[in-house]
Amino acid sequence: MNTKTSFLCLFAAVLSMQVIAQNKGGTPPEVSPMPMKAEMTEIWEPEVEVVVPAKKLGDAPSDAIILFDGTNLDQWTSQKDNSKPAPWKIVDNNHMEVVPGSGGISTKMKFGDCQIHLEFSAPDVVEGESQGRGNSGLFLQNRYELQILDSYNNRTYRNGQAASIYKDEAPLVNAMKSPLEWNTYDIIYTAPRFKEDGRLDAKARITVLHNGVLVQNNTVINGITYYIGLHNYPSAHGDDVISLQDHGNKTQFRNIWLRKL
Repeated sequence: MNTKTSFLCLFAAVLSMQVIAQNKGGTPPEVSPMPMKAEMTEIWEPEVEVVVPAKKLGDAPSDAIILFDGTNLDQWTSQKDNSKPAPWKIVDNNHMEVVPGSGGISTKMKFGDCQIHLEFSAPDVVEGESQGRGNSGLFLQNRYELQILDSYNNRTYRNGQAASIYKDEAPLVNAMKSPLEWNTYDIIYTAPRFKEDGRLDAKARITVLHNGVLVQNNTVINGITYYIGLHNYPSAHGDDVISLQDHGNKTQFRNIWLRKL
């Protein structure tokens, strides 16, 4: 008999004594509470699953799904036609680069709650300004955009700069590196919840570290990303693909992995 079972048995015995005493018209005897022991608050089963952490910061742990390792785009499809392969190019077996005008790309797999690691760099040649410089975006569940932009010495509207929830929530700070350096996003995403009748039960939430700096702290996502108009949740949905945007700039990506939560 384990500790939890013996405690429940003692509790049941005390209740029985009180009931018997009350049925006889007497007063239940005084019973001292059972003293707590350390093992009463120890939970042993099930054992916590072992995950082997990465040897190098930013690399994937053992339970991660590798979405891009620099060698191929097998986990991605064309956003224009998901029956076709991703149209972006791989450079030096190291990173992929947006082919402007080819359209965005989406994962073949669908996800909900997840942890994502992604590394990106603005085009090597600095061109344009504001939203025209190094623009792309990470769309969670193909709906909610975490902005990717060259925000290094590049002023734009605050809820449209790098690490913003686009046209929704600005980042706490601008932690962008120069165009010749790689940036990291480490993301914890909680998908929205919907009731059985399709009404919204809980909005999506996101935490983002940009180059190791907290820039979105369990931020509420107010709905689908729109360029014009207020964001909202027009209909219920489940897991969906993750997308990267073609915004006409040669933005670069590498080392993308994900853990389902």
